[in-house]
Amino acid sequence: MAITVTLAFVAKNKQAEWSINNYENELSKNGVFSFFSAVNSNQLDYNTFYQTIAKRQAYKVLKNDLLQGNQSFVNQDFDNITRTVSGNAEQHPNIVLIAIESLSADFLKRFGNQENLTPNYEALAQNSIFFTNLYATGTRTVRGMEALTLCVPPTPGNSIVRRPDNDSLFSIATILKQKNYDLSFIYGGDGYFDNMNTFFGGQGFNIVDRNRGNPLSDDIKTKRFEISDNEVTFENAWGICDEDSYSQSLKYADRLSQKNKPFFQFIMTTSNHKPYTFPNGKINMAQGTRESAIKYTDYALGEYIRKARTKPWFKNTVFVIVADHCASSAGRWEINIENHHIPGMIYNLKNQKGEIGKVVSQIDIMPTLFGYLKWNYETELYGKDINRMARNEERAFLGNYRTLGMLKSNYFIEINDRKKINNYTWNHDKKLMKKVKVKDLEVLEKLTISYYQIASERFKNGSMKQSD
Repeated sequence: MAITVTLAFVAKNKQAEWSINNYENELSKNGVFSFFSAVNSNQLDYNTFYQTIAKRQAYKVLKNDLLQGNQSFVNQDFDNITRTVSGNAEQHPNIVLIAIESLSADFLKRFGNQENLTPNYEALAQNSIFFTNLYATGTRTVRGMEALTLCVPPTPGNSIVRRPDNDSLFSIATILKQKNYDLSFIYGGDGYFDNMNTFFGGQGFNIVDRNRGNPLSDDIKTKRFEISDNEVTFENAWGICDEDSYSQSLKYADRLSQKNKPFFQFIMTTSNHKPYTFPNGKINMAQGTRESAIKYTDYALGEYIRKARTKPWFKNTVFVIVADHCASSAGRWEINIENHHIPGMIYNLKNQKGEIGKVVSQIDIMPTLFGYLKWNYETELYGKDINRMARNEERAFLGNYRTLGMLKSNYFIEINDRKKINNYTWNHDKKLMKKVKVKDLEVLEKLTISYYQIASERFKNGSMKQSD
């Protein structure tokens, strides 16, 4: 036991790198080093496994792509991506971000589904800013959380949400706190799962969860509020039903609206997940199927908005309603672009509604909202305001545990952990990917590499940490 505990803390993959031959090094790591290193890090080293370009060139390519018309860099350091964003007449409504579990775009009638599973979502979308060509960065809930809070491409390995030393990162929380928002993370299960509480608490969110006795780290300085048994009407292995989670949102919104500051809530739903069970008598479908869980999830959303409309704070509250990832999209190697297509909307933003058909990455949702709110702020986010992007600037980042890529125009540039680059054409209408060999895609290849290389490096070397 003493040896096991010691190795858990001291074994590092670098210690197995005895040869100049990378294959021999990797074989050496296939035992104790990889096991304990994986437990500790949850990540793949980008420079070891993926194609790179010169560091200065990568930063130059990235910074040129990040800069938008209302932005300027704070200094000329080659490795500083901090930009000042200029706005005017700022608005500071309350913001509720709802991440809906496994809501693929193809569950919606708008995208061809004929089962009428999401009438409430679609009714809201008709009176919202509705993103019809939006893509999730990954295939797991923690990837969606990462994309929506850190606005960063999906770096190799596990989501940053699950990695060590992920506190105090530059995120939307950094910007929201500067605007004096009160931050809450609301989850119907125990947020110890997937390291959620540590991640959100480490960014400055108060935690509202089921609290099954797993204590917060002593490093977390925010508050934790337990969802008590008498507030639960239905619960399964994943957590309380969506209606109960939304009740928590209403409860704390009522309280926070009494303060002289706006509030921000990140709600993570749970009902659209195996075993697909939910309260009886809510919808006209039997429990136990993905489709019935989708319909209940939609029902709960409709009830939540209906109740919220009766609240005095509703008129001054914007709702961002987006999926965390698609259903049945798991995989560590192959990327299927269609299995990343998700719905997303910004609802109840004054005098704003309509469809946006541009290609939108999940990391762009919150910067786009900040643009609508006309905020002045400094940003280190990789997400961009979609309304300030020309058609030839649109792009979306897609990845899984080992394979990463960028969708731009009708091309998908894929980089993998064998230092290979593959190029595909993407036919959106036919939902078809075709591998191609095109000589003049070097610019797109360098752009793809630059985003992932720099994002990985900045997390690894601590540059993503907030400045003191």
